[in-house]
Amino acid sequence: MTITDHEFVDLPTPTGPMRTHVFRPAAPGKYPGILLFSEIFQVTGPIRRTAALLAGNGFVVAVPEIYHEYEPAGTALAYDTAGADRGNELKTTKPIEAYDADARAVLEYLASHPASTGKLGVVGICIGGHLAFRAAMNPGVLATTCFYATDIHKRSLGAGMNDNSLDRIPEIQGELLMIWGRQDPHVPLEGRVKIHAALEAAGTFFQWHEFNAAHAFLRDEGPRYNPVLAQQCYGVAIEMFKRRLGEGDLFAAQAGGNAQTKH
Repeated sequence: MTITDHEFVDLPTPTGPMRTHVFRPAAPGKYPGILLFSEIFQVTGPIRRTAALLAGNGFVVAVPEIYHEYEPAGTALAYDTAGADRGNELKTTKPIEAYDADARAVLEYLASHPASTGKLGVVGICIGGHLAFRAAMNPGVLATTCFYATDIHKRSLGAGMNDNSLDRIPEIQGELLMIWGRQDPHVPLEGRVKIHAALEAAGTFFQWHEFNAAHAFLRDEGPRYNPVLAQQCYGVAIEMFKRRLGEGDLFAAQAGGNAQTKH
């Protein structure tokens, strides 16, 4: 499916305008919306390619810059020590309430987007996995994918490093897909067990997948990238999103039309 991948909007939030990148099918019609939360490095090449992959499968994808209060619009941190240090510093500088307000702003934008059906999902990677986990607590979010979500088990997201994500699990009403690397030092076995137990105790409707992989195995840059597992994980996520959110206008509606005009 041909996509549009150069659009952005500066969404108003309580802490200032938030640059949000939009990827969507180029063909006219309406498609389900997906909020994509990035790693600590913001909207890098790998994140843009993930957004493009989702858009090419028939979704309107909005990718906010999670540190918009602290970095100029359009900033993508480098995948190096300086970039990681800056991203980790901001992770615990920004208040948890600001992260939550950002999620609401993007979900409201997607719900009213002229190319959106109003059916909403969320996906996130690393810190974005934790942000997606919290975004899933919003009414109307039907499906959420969290790739190796960091800091849930430690309750350490945001200023003060004392988040309440585990306590708020009962607020998650949609389907949840949790994906982990067993060799990920950021979420060790005891952390995964703690999160799994909390989901079970809350009666959450969720899938749980663990792979023999390192942290950041989804990122298609660097030595930890595992393309075979990435393909499998994207497949599971897209299946859930299409099942829960619908297909959108993938085919021509007019009688006698070319059934592939949307591709």
